[in-house]
Amino acid sequence: MTKYIDVSGKTEEEAVSTGLARLGLTRDDVSVEILEMAKRTGFLNLRSTPAVVRLRYEVPDEPSPAPAAPTPVPAPAPAPAAPKGSIPVSKPQPAAPKKEKPAAQPRPAAAVTAPAADAQAAAAEGRASAAGTQQERAERYLRGLLDLMGVQADITVRERDGGGLNVELSGSGMGAVIGRRGETLDAIQHLVNYSVNRGSEKRMHISVDAENYRSKREDSLVRLAEKMAAKAVKYKRSMALEPMNSYERHVIHTALQNYQGVSTASVGVEPNRRVVVNYERGDAPASGKPKSREWA
Repeated sequence: MTKYIDVSGKTEEEAVSTGLARLGLTRDDVSVEILEMAKRTGFLNLRSTPAVVRLRYEVPDEPSPAPAAPTPVPAPAPAPAAPKGSIPVSKPQPAAPKKEKPAAQPRPAAAVTAPAADAQAAAAEGRASAAGTQQERAERYLRGLLDLMGVQADITVRERDGGGLNVELSGSGMGAVIGRRGETLDAIQHLVNYSVNRGSEKRMHISVDAENYRSKREDSLVRLAEKMAAKAVKYKRSMALEPMNSYERHVIHTALQNYQGVSTASVGVEPNRRVVVNYERGDAPASGKPKSREWA
């Protein structure tokens, strides 16, 4: 059987000598194959690449072990011979008794309708438990988030008419929760909605408010809209408001939808999208005030 080893050295002769010393063989016992020759590379030939040789040598085959002798198997004992003149008779096996099927009993009407009633009750209980679970998840997530922010707050979760949840936060550190123009509060509401609705088949909208900020902000936006509309009518030119989120822009549009002499439009891209109050020529009253108002 032929085997081989690969050996490297600075030169081919050094690699061969190293391989012979490792195998304990002489030069006549091996055949040498040069895989890579030693050479110098790099700038000014300062880097050297070692030589690699392959030494092949013969190893005597090992004798295969002799097969083990088979173990003798004892012959089975012969059956006792029957007496002369007798006739073997096989004993009949008794037949298994037949089982009679019980007669079908009529089921009462109450037993038939019970599964349907149980299913309806289970579905109603499941819906109630799902709502309760979402309330608990919202409160638990908010509690952990506020703890990470270092804010101590009282959390009140209520079901909203028509579906959804209203979450009210109260405490001494609500300024950090609300943030500039309610940006932090909007981010908290987005995170709570994502956490609670993740993996749910039906989405539930959760509104998060702090110290009644959203209601106060809505009132201030309505006053701002009326002020800008009056300026647009007075100076007969369009007035652009500051950038707002989609909810605040909706409040402005709703507040001025019946204001005589102006129209509203959203321009720009997020997060710099804003409402522009446009002056409508020929439609403005002399006083510049709205003739009628309808609150959405």
